[in-house]
Amino acid sequence: MSMNALPLKPQVFVILSALIQERSGLHYTMEHIDFIADKLSSRAIEAGFDSLLDYYYYLRYDPASGPEMDALLNALVVHETYFFRELDALKWMVRDLVGPLAAAGQKPRIWCAACSTGEEPYTTAMLLAEGGLSGQVDLVASDLSARAIARAKAGEFGPRSLRQMIPSDGLEARWLTVNGGHIRVHDELKQAIEWRQINLADAEAIAALGLFDVVVCRNVLIYFSHDTTRRVVNHLTAALKPCGSLLVGVSESLLRFGTSLSCEERGGVFFYRKEA
Repeated sequence: MSMNALPLKPQVFVILSALIQERSGLHYTMEHIDFIADKLSSRAIEAGFDSLLDYYYYLRYDPASGPEMDALLNALVVHETYFFRELDALKWMVRDLVGPLAAAGQKPRIWCAACSTGEEPYTTAMLLAEGGLSGQVDLVASDLSARAIARAKAGEFGPRSLRQMIPSDGLEARWLTVNGGHIRVHDELKQAIEWRQINLADAEAIAALGLFDVVVCRNVLIYFSHDTTRRVVNHLTAALKPCGSLLVGVSESLLRFGTSLSCEERGGVFFYRKEA
């Protein structure tokens, strides 16, 4: 913590972290206190407070505090993402889930939930284009952070967005312009994605998106408490069409949460299917 940081007492951490979880679903315990103290202190000072308790009261009770809460959540959301992450699952999704629906004359809908700065939906857009599905699929991408969505829309990234050891089947060369440490996605990909700011704890906002054939929500649920994860999975399930599929990260399992979705495996890819 910097010399000018505001002190964060354990009692204040408890009420502030509870408020953050209530508003966003993000779950923090005492082991995160150092990380969250810096973020809270920086935001509180910028907002004109010299006490984190006063900052809490402002966020909790002042009707005008909405923009500041959004700014705080933007500062806290630091999920790591990069192009071609867990690529085999996305390739299978496009080939075996989405492709047959499009071939049958439907217009499939994909939602990349909690997409951070957008590398995952951009990878998905590349695969759709490679499969001749551009314009035949609705691709929606969302994140809690307005700042992350703004970066995603810009389509410009730094070198950390590429992992050179991950095979991309030549997608990088065909869809990204790489100049030194600067990466830019092709305009065709930008136009293929509808970007939205969505809180996964907000059932009403999710319902307003409509129903999807596939929801991709990978490497996100680990940031939530068990209760919040169960609630978010219920929201994602409600967003699926009958027989729709939910893809989560390879290290994430929903079975312990008592989901109504059935776990299936195809070609080494695990996913969760909604009943017809």
